[in-house]
Amino acid sequence: MIKNIILDIGDVLVKSNYQAFFQRKGLDGETANRVANATFFSPAWRELDRGVWPFERILDAFVENDSQDEEILRTVFQDAADFIVAYPYAESWIRSLQTEGFRVFCLSNISDLIYNGCQSELGFLHLVDGKVLSWLERMIKPDPAIYRLLLVRYQLRAEECVFLDDSTVNVAAAISVGLHGIVFQNQQQAAREIERIKRETT
Repeated sequence: MIKNIILDIGDVLVKSNYQAFFQRKGLDGETANRVANATFFSPAWRELDRGVWPFERILDAFVENDSQDEEILRTVFQDAADFIVAYPYAESWIRSLQTEGFRVFCLSNISDLIYNGCQSELGFLHLVDGKVLSWLERMIKPDPAIYRLLLVRYQLRAEECVFLDDSTVNVAAAISVGLHGIVFQNQQQAAREIERIKRETT
């Protein structure tokens, strides 16, 4: 029987708004593309999510990716407001799942920069029954340890949980520790898949 739904945050409950974020910072065209590639689309961003490196080291890594924009890279993330936007369904979907009798958790790779800078878009987190956020735990998906941490912390049985993430790699890691997994495409598809797994496990 499925009792628990575990949701990723990025591209499940919120979408990246990095283009608008860079425009607000006065960046456009090739400059915006270079800065995006040096930051959001670089391996250093995963280290930002992991929360182990000091921010100055993260900035140094960004600059190594794009030395011609060093001044921009060292100032652009003085705030992260507007970097993400919650999907309109985020709160209502969580409430609906809870009304159906599920406990709902979040398990996400997210940095303190985004978490603290985008609180207005993460209001749905006050609804969930628990959460594990990568920067606080100093580990990131798809490390199996982060899934096990959530199970242990909230005393969950893996076979009673469905994990949803837009990343096939992250879903595969969840399945490897015994959870049911759904590769998220959209909310309607995810709801159908949850119902399918619910029927199959009843």
